[in-house]
Amino acid sequence: MKPKVSACLSTLAALLLFGCGDDVTGPVEIDSEWSGQIDQGKSIEIKGVIGSITATATSGNEVRVSVVKTGQQSDPASVTIEVVEHSDGVTICAVYPDVPGQAPNECAPGGQGHMSVDNNDVDVAFTVLVPAGVDFIGTTVAGDVIATDLESDVLATIVSGNATITTTGIALATTVTGSITADIRSTDWGQDLAFLTVTGTIDVTIPSDANADVVATVVTGMITTDFPLTRVSEGRVEGTIGNGTWNLALTTVTGNIALHEGS
Repeated sequence: MKPKVSACLSTLAALLLFGCGDDVTGPVEIDSEWSGQIDQGKSIEIKGVIGSITATATSGNEVRVSVVKTGQQSDPASVTIEVVEHSDGVTICAVYPDVPGQAPNECAPGGQGHMSVDNNDVDVAFTVLVPAGVDFIGTTVAGDVIATDLESDVLATIVSGNATITTTGIALATTVTGSITADIRSTDWGQDLAFLTVTGTIDVTIPSDANADVVATVVTGMITTDFPLTRVSEGRVEGTIGNGTWNLALTTVTGNIALHEGS
């Protein structure tokens, strides 16, 4: 079923232009806001490039997305906010100016679309209110993804930044340079879970009655666990929790891994 979305994206204002002579320009901010209803089981996906994404739960049935664009050297108005409605939900992107010689930038869901940036320092910070049952997907190149107290599934994908997740659903997170903290309060996973980084720590909490085959690996760092995972070798800890229905992968190259037992 196609989600019922009432698009109300609007640019509110250009604010806070500060100067000190002709050669110094301070930050410029432009606020935008979107709201709409998305069916449960579908997703709100946020795609940024520079800037953090923060998602929190809301008691209503409407998704609300607020955007603050800030530029030091570049004009925030050069970055547009685009909304794409599709069969799986809604995708909202920060779209930067096209880069000569490269494919045009395009906002599209999932692994589709394209986004290149050249000499543009506009930071786009997203704040998202997520109703229960609406999945949240946050993707950014440089910035944190923070999803707290959600009642749905969460996917965070980052290049340089940290992921912080608390949800009664399931979660997956990857970053290249950054740490991952996740508190998963669901035992009904329905799929394998993975938390992957190259440089950073991984700190994951799962319920005591979860069912998972766990593999935790590091190159430089320590692995600690509250669960009795019995297969231990250098840089690797494995074991089965419950009946081991799903796989749980925790992987970092440089950093510590901690697996905690939640309630």
